[in-house]
Amino acid sequence: MATWKGVYVDSDQAVQDSFAGAADPRLREIMQAVTRHLHALVREVRLTQAEWEQTIGFLTGVGQMCDATRQEFVLLSDVLGVSMLVETLNSHGHGTEATVLGPFHMTTSPPRELGASIDELGVGTPCVVVGTVTGPEGEELAGASVDVWQCSADGFYDVQQPDRQPPGNGRGLFDTDAQGAFWFRTVVPSHYPIPTDGPVGAMLAATGRYPYRPAHIHFIVSAPGHESLTTHMFVADSPYIDSDAVFAVKRSLIRPFVVCDDAESARRYGVDMPFRMARFDIRLG
Repeated sequence: MATWKGVYVDSDQAVQDSFAGAADPRLREIMQAVTRHLHALVREVRLTQAEWEQTIGFLTGVGQMCDATRQEFVLLSDVLGVSMLVETLNSHGHGTEATVLGPFHMTTSPPRELGASIDELGVGTPCVVVGTVTGPEGEELAGASVDVWQCSADGFYDVQQPDRQPPGNGRGLFDTDAQGAFWFRTVVPSHYPIPTDGPVGAMLAATGRYPYRPAHIHFIVSAPGHESLTTHMFVADSPYIDSDAVFAVKRSLIRPFVVCDDAESARRYGVDMPFRMARFDIRLG
């Protein structure tokens, strides 16, 4: 039992009541729900004092691992499936399916002309990505913003290897043409493990979970008058396509990266043979 305003009441309820004066009703609703479910969790597992101290240490470590180019809390949200749940609950289902942002959109993508390469290393299998951006009725959206980022052929983002990758490698910010089309050159991304050198990695190891994600390219697409979309394009033949560590794979987002050895196509796109080609058409809500 606990005392709240001079009256003995149930401690769970007392904490919930302490938020009753919040001026923002949505904040009041969230804080009371957090309190209710957190207290229920502690009671269910009968959390010990040592376990709670370990939890505080873990969360402190997660915060200490965050910096300008790494977001360990986003990573924690991802591996617990919370990021994907939030995306699902807030998706209106009017266009291309959304997925998680991920922890590596921590730097601004450099603006590039359509057809430019986002790969500045020259290592890996050449790849051409083409697509269109349309509205909910299929109308072409000229001048839509297409922000893309991906890991290298070795499975690392530029911010993970500042000594080996130039800033902006694997990233590009494009505008669609008059027909709503976009295209860019890159290399086929690799599957990769999420960072395991921090508290989240230690948690995965302790619970027997593997850290791998299937190969993918990230997209944020926006256009005036339409809902912005954060999504992925997944490489169809990638390992871990059926067991993503952050639960983000959706069948509608898997695309074949087709091997192409046509000389004329290679010349048109400015790549060496053989290369792989993928199409990703995006519909905004």
